[in-house]
Amino acid sequence: MLWQALASMRDLARLYEIASVLVRYGFGDMVRRMGLADTLERAGRVLRWQDASDYAHLAPPARVRRAMEDLGPAFVKLGQVLATRLDLFEPEWIAEFSQLHDHARPVPYEAMRVQLTEDLGGPPEEMFARFDPEPVAAASLAQVYRAQLPGGEEVVVKARRPGIRPVVEADLRLLMRLAELVERESPELRALRPRQLVHEFTQSLLRELDFSSEARNARRMAQNFAGYRDEDAPPAEAGPSQPLIVIPRVFWDCERACVQEFIDGIPGTQLARVDAAGLDRRVLARRGARAVLKMILQDGFFHADPHPGNVFYLPGNRIAFIDFGMVGRLTEQRREQLLRLLLGLVQQRAADVADVLADWAGDDAPDLDALLLALDGFVDQYRGVPLAQLRLGAMLNDAVGVLRQHRLTLPPDLGLLVKAFISLEGMGRELDPDFDMAGQAAPILERAVRDSYSPRVVFQRGWRSLLDAASLVSSLPRDLSRLMRAARRGRIDVQVEVRHLQRLGNQLDRAVSRLVVGVVVAALIVGSSIVMTVPGGLRLFGWPVLGLLGFLGAVAGGLWLLVSIWRSGRSDADRDD
Repeated sequence: MLWQALASMRDLARLYEIASVLVRYGFGDMVRRMGLADTLERAGRVLRWQDASDYAHLAPPARVRRAMEDLGPAFVKLGQVLATRLDLFEPEWIAEFSQLHDHARPVPYEAMRVQLTEDLGGPPEEMFARFDPEPVAAASLAQVYRAQLPGGEEVVVKARRPGIRPVVEADLRLLMRLAELVERESPELRALRPRQLVHEFTQSLLRELDFSSEARNARRMAQNFAGYRDEDAPPAEAGPSQPLIVIPRVFWDCERACVQEFIDGIPGTQLARVDAAGLDRRVLARRGARAVLKMILQDGFFHADPHPGNVFYLPGNRIAFIDFGMVGRLTEQRREQLLRLLLGLVQQRAADVADVLADWAGDDAPDLDALLLALDGFVDQYRGVPLAQLRLGAMLNDAVGVLRQHRLTLPPDLGLLVKAFISLEGMGRELDPDFDMAGQAAPILERAVRDSYSPRVVFQRGWRSLLDAASLVSSLPRDLSRLMRAARRGRIDVQVEVRHLQRLGNQLDRAVSRLVVGVVVAALIVGSSIVMTVPGGLRLFGWPVLGLLGFLGAVAGGLWLLVSIWRSGRSDADRDD
């Protein structure tokens, strides 16, 4: 039960808030099933909850989204992460999760000033040539201020909200306990792997709380785009001083604050200003798509949330990306698999798509023939469709839907990737209704495949494999020598672990212990009965003291036996569930 999982009383007030919000949105039955009501009653809370009816007309996805908004930053961020898991949730749930916006009421400047003074080493008014105390943006984790460095550079100061980390950590602890409870009590939700989801989310959110991590991501992204050129860009559009893809420069950072270059551009949400400024929407759409494809396919390090709020358009049809708190990383092997998958979708080869999805499924892979049949039907609906009419984001979404129907889940590093592709294509079509994501991706994918099998790359792979083999061979004599030395000294242990035998051994051990205690109890009863009939000796209230002590010991042993048998029955029932 949950009250046994609570490590301390410090999270109890927050637990009450969570339960209250769930009840308010009509999830009182779930609260009771999970034992939260019993937990709070044991803690002394007087609960007079009634399920709310104000939200009964809302569909469950909408009610869950509204509840997350009320529960605060950790739950809002969790919903945003769940919006990337198209392999787990139906489209109506993804649509609701995608509506979760990270806005909050600003913290008064005086409270922020104290923390900024600690982080900057002095009051903001003294550390900057100009500091505007009015925040330009306020989110659940941080606030952003405009400032100017002594050297004249315009910057933004991103500062973490005071006291937000303990609140987030408490929510993360409770989320993990709730996930464990859901897996145990709700078989229908167990397939969503709630503990794995919360674990991945915890790692992501803790990284996002550390602005030094965000600064490192921005620096790495800037390095990847150093000297980047668009093949179709006129020479006059870009040069060393006018990069086509702009990543804000980081001037200073610590865990709770970060000072970055101010981007003076048009936000991606204000397309009317893009037209008024004379920028070419088609060029912007094409250039943004190629930049993100480069991040994914070439660098293996990409902006995981390329929505219009994180993109600015600059003169010369240049693009700036901001906010690198959430990034995705792909290994070389994963990039090769992704290339095969995307090429299979673009070139309508169902077998290639099925092979990649089966690799991603791992040990949980279903019958490959059944998956191939489903994917062949999926790809067949696009057969003969001109490349310009293909919606790559929609195709990825449908492919993940097939995977979801076969109860498969994407590896954690690919959920962000699929969501990034879908967001990118949506943003491109907002800029240019005729935007052709598949057409932009096809030549880049083909070139990436050719590059991956170029003589230089093949030689590098072969050389690495040869070095690994040489290292293994060179260490083999030393390893064999150690093995033989350990064998001579009798230090080689062979361990065979059979869980069922271990469980049987534990049961036998408990049974023998109870049998011994039962024999001792019986002996005490018999012995004490004999002592009670023997005259003389020390007496208490007319009864022999040794006989009374024997009977008390027998009672204690009998109670221990009953409690042990009852607890064993409870644990066996929980294990069967």
